[in-house]
Parts: sequence; C-alpha cells; structure tokens
Amino acid sequence: MGNPEQLLTWLQGARAEQRAARIVAPHRDEKAPELPPPGDVQLDYVGSLANAATVITALHRGEKRLVFCESRKEVEELGAALRAKGVTTFLSHASLSADERRRAEEAFAEARDCVIVSTSTLELGIDVGDLDRVVQIDAPSTVASFLQRLGRTGRRPGSIRNCLFLATDEAGLLSAAALLLLWSHGWVEPVVPPPEPRHIAAQQMLALCLQEHRVGDRLWQEWWGGLGPFGPSAEPIMRHLVDQGFLDRDGELLFIGPEAEQRFGYRHFMDLTAVFTAAPEFTVLSGRSEIGTTDPALLTDEVVGPRRLLLAGRNWQVTYVDWSRRRCFVEPVESGGRARWGGVGLARASSYGLTRAARDVLLGSTPPVALTRRAEGALARVRDENAEVVRHDSTVIVRGGRDTNVRWWTWAGHRANATLAASLSTVADPLQRPTDTSVRLREDVTPQDWKRAAADAVDGLCLPSVDPRALAGLKFGAALPPRLAEATLAARTADLEGAAASLREAVTFTVS
Repeated sequence: MGNPEQLLTWLQGARAEQRAARIVAPHRDEKAPELPPPGDVQLDYVGSLANAATVITALHRGEKRLVFCESRKEVEELGAALRAKGVTTFLSHASLSADERRRAEEAFAEARDCVIVSTSTLELGIDVGDLDRVVQIDAPSTVASFLQRLGRTGRRPGSIRNCLFLATDEAGLLSAAALLLLWSHGWVEPVVPPPEPRHIAAQQMLALCLQEHRVGDRLWQEWWGGLGPFGPSAEPIMRHLVDQGFLDRDGELLFIGPEAEQRFGYRHFMDLTAVFTAAPEFTVLSGRSEIGTTDPALLTDEVVGPRRLLLAGRNWQVTYVDWSRRRCFVEPVESGGRARWGGVGLARASSYGLTRAARDVLLGSTPPVALTRRAEGALARVRDENAEVVRHDSTVIVRGGRDTNVRWWTWAGHRANATLAASLSTVADPLQRPTDTSVRLREDVTPQDWKRAAADAVDGLCLPSVDPRALAGLKFGAALPPRLAEATLAARTADLEGAAASLREAVTFTVS
C-alpha cells in the first residue's frame, strides 16, 4: 500500500493521541524496493491466448504453476487450451461453485506437475501449497495486485520470488511494461475510500433502525462516532428517508417504514445487509452437481445448432433451462463451448499513475526486468506506432492521424479524461467516450479556442455527467434524493487531481 501513515491514523480512531502505533514494513526507509535478481521477473510477448497456452505447456515442466488472468472468460479459454495439450490443469474463479473451486484447489495443492489458472480469487486467502512459478497473462490493474501475486512464490527456504508476464497483444504488453516500471520505482497505489458514500449512509441508517427497532432522531449520529459521511452532512439523507416513507416517525423516534419494507424487506431484509451487488447469473447444474454460474446472454443469444457452454474448463451442452428459478441443466460434450460474463464497467480503467507510466515507456523508459527478444521487438513497434502522440516536454493535440478526429493525448487515465471532457465543454466533442489515453475535441477547435477553454477549466473543474440509466446500478440509490445519487456516481467517475495536472502541462498542436 502506498499510504500506510494515513491508514494507521484512520485505524487509531477518534482517540489517536491515546494509542501508541507504528508501521512495521521491511525496507521502508530505502529509496528503491528490494527487487528479485535479474531474470526472475520476465516480460514476453506471445501475441494471443492460444500462444500463451503453448508457452506455458513448454516451460517449467514438472513444476507447479499458478497462472493469473484478468477475466473469467480468459481463465476458461486458457484452461481448456492447456487441457487440450495434455497439461494437468485446474481452474478457479468467482463463477465456479464453491465445491468446484475447493476440489480444484485441493487437487492442485496435492499434485506436482500441474497448472492452476485463476482470476484474482487466488491472489489472497488460501494457501495452495508450494508454488514454483507465477505466470501473468497481460497485466493486473494495480501494482498492489501484482505484489500479492508475486508474493505467492518464494515461500520455501532457498526459493525466490518470480513472475513471467505473457502479453497477448500490444496493449497488454504496454500495460505490463508500465506496471513493472512503476513497481521498479517502489510506487504502490494508496488505499483510499470511495468518495462521498451517500448511498452507504442511507443503507446504514436503515440498518440501524432495523437493528434497534427504534432510534432517536437526534441520536443516530452518535452510533458512528463522528465519522464524516454519517455526521451532519447526512441530515438531508435522513430527511429524504422520512419524507419518502423509508423511515417512519413516532414523536422523536424513527423506525423502518413501508417503502423500506417494500424495496428491501425480501428474505428478512437480506438485501439490506450487503453493500455490494452481483450481476444476475444462471446456476449451471450437471445432474444434481452445481458447476457454477453463467451469463444469461449465453442462454438467450441466437445460435446455430445446440447451445453449448464452457465452464470449469469443460464443454457442456444445455439440455434444459428453468427460467423462473434461473437454473440451467447441462451434460458434458467434447467441444464447442463458449464462455461469457458481463462487463466490469470502470474496474479495468487505468489510473493516472499507470497511464502516465505507459507514456514513459513509449518515450523510452524500460522496466529493469528481463525482456525476451519478442517483447523487445513488439515494444519497439509500439513505440514507433505511437511516436506522434507522446512528447517529453508536453502533451499533444493531433488533428488527423490514426483517425479523422482531433484528439488531445493526455495519457491521464479514464477518470481524469472523463473529468476533462466535462470541464472543457466548449471544445470537447459532446458525443465522445473518453479513454485512458485521450479526449476527443471538436473538429473546428483552434489553438485560441483551446487556450480560453483550458484557462476556464483550471478555475473550476466539473464532475463527469452521469447517464440516468447508470443510477439503477447504484445499490441503495433509490433511498437517496435523485440529485445526490447522481452526484455520488459522478464523484466516483472523476479524477480531479489528474485532470488538474493535465491542464497545467504545456500542449503542442500537430497535424498528422
């Protein structure tokens, strides 16, 4: 973690001055982190997931290998490819049943020459035994995640930590190089709370009234000991809960109202006790054995011939779908299965730090790890292809080039670019979708237009606009006034610091 001092103060609570505390962290005072010896963190470019399966099959035979992928779909496809090559392979991800994951993890712990392919489910938690190798497909989304994965190896006396990155495309190669560059500098993401958790404040007020049956309308703040989001700033939320019938009032006492019972009372208010949401999925069963869950789209998409799924690294043919109970019955087949799960929204959007590191890589910085000749050649191509959109002394606005649009290549990350697009409304294309790397501008923008808009934006950045349909995905958002629900989502899609830093930089206008 990048901010242990801040977290330590938070953990000490309201009486921090009365509690002795210290940070225990090896090598904390050194300027550079302790890196494994050269060659034990390697970066290779393989070009596809199928090629990654070939490399994993050929390398480190006789050893136990843990392979991390960044999606459940990749886990399934890579697992099936490895099994087709005769590799003893096990799988682990969140859409496999608990029994299926447990069997795979126990078998992997007891086996010797084998591979387990996983998402981040094996990044923390259970010990899968003595690992020899960690392999990373493309790159995780944070340096902290990489450190956890790297730490899975090197636990036996005499062994060392190691990780092999296999980039399946040029974007994955650039992401991996950027992450390794930050890691080599000793940089780790700070752990920070999501901003303005108003919907959680509403949920906690409802949960408190459910727990205590009745709560004084002047006493509810005391339950949180002055914690910011639940203090005086939450008064408008409490008034809204009462006005809309989520809470009822009897004199000075508050208790659960009819609206809360209607929206959250199902299964004894089970929905009120968890603050996370999960996409609706269908349970997949073979006979009476639960295999896992799958995206409903795989059961509704038009297909030619029998409908087949790929789950737990095996192919299944759908025999019956129980739509009312969200269950799908299958039987094993030899091939033809497909894996698919819903998108993850902004979860994979790169941060300001990682996107800036990618820009540094394009400008010539190379992480101090072993690069294969394939990786070196691919990295040289990526640098050449992006030469016109990166400069050492400024960001770049390019007219023409790889597309017909005018783009400001900020290399600031998705959230910062979304903030910039909202703040530069007079020159930004209103129909764009911001990316990690750039903001699309109006085709008729001039340098003078740009300077005026940038000067105005520096004085007051705007939060990104929110699609009203996205409000449905904010759990407990219905318990908030609409304007507060929208402001909560907008704050979570913004990066004000990254946007401000981008506006302070010099800008070069070019025509390709």
